[in-house]
Amino acid sequence: MSANPPDVTARIARLFVYPVKSCAGVEVQEAVLTESGLDLDRAWMVVDSDGEFVSQRELPRMALIRPQLKHLDVVLRAPGMLALHLSIDTVEAPVRVRVWDDEVPAFDMGAVAAQWFTDFLGRPLRLVRFDPDHRRLSSLQWTGGVEAPNQFSDGYPLLVTSEASLAEVNRRLSARGEAPVGIERFRPNLVLADVEAHDEDRLADLHVEAEGGEAVLRAVKPCARCPIPDVDPATGDTGTAVRDTLQAYRADARLNGAVTFGMNAIVIQGDGLTLRVGQGVRAAWRFD
Repeated sequence: MSANPPDVTARIARLFVYPVKSCAGVEVQEAVLTESGLDLDRAWMVVDSDGEFVSQRELPRMALIRPQLKHLDVVLRAPGMLALHLSIDTVEAPVRVRVWDDEVPAFDMGAVAAQWFTDFLGRPLRLVRFDPDHRRLSSLQWTGGVEAPNQFSDGYPLLVTSEASLAEVNRRLSARGEAPVGIERFRPNLVLADVEAHDEDRLADLHVEAEGGEAVLRAVKPCARCPIPDVDPATGDTGTAVRDTLQAYRADARLNGAVTFGMNAIVIQGDGLTLRVGQGVRAAWRFD
């Protein structure tokens, strides 16, 4: 007997990697999947003099820092700044840093990188690289006990959204007399096509026809949205239109009424496989 067909068939429409936490993302056509998410995603992070992470929440100009992925390095560019080259394989002194409630080991990236971020963002800052030997796990409560490591992401290896969900937000923004926004505001890793608006909220495991085999991604927690979607990635200016619009229809009972958009996901299978734009995705509806 043949297996029952999946309830949903979709495809990967867009892929994004964010090498430096809270800086601009890099749209890619393909990316290697690791157990902690897409390769080099949130591998670096900006911290203050106390080792506490900083983000666009307090420094919206971070949106103007644009990484470019090269073969052996990451190049950072920002308005009025010379390019900063980060060697993927080079770090300096070990340090301890804090991301949300987690204190984790990391490596300082040196004085030049520290001065670059300090000059552009206007306060003393340093850049650090995640220690790959450390296992920082997602909440076991939300993963159902599955150990899902991630680097400097807010808490989960991947964020999945859809083109239709963005279209619905923009329809509602237009009805309010506001300008449309791009998916970059929501900082996804995977953007799905061929699904209805917010279908990603209700999908069980996503089976991706990846290069070299099948990857399985499990959506485990709705993504509560902070003010970052209201930061204009082109200017660093802030507003309230996106959050106000989401508040009208995206209060999520699963998170005690928090406004959500997209689903945090973990990697069940496929470490080392390559995800590519256009690959097929199949899933069943989740009924928990």
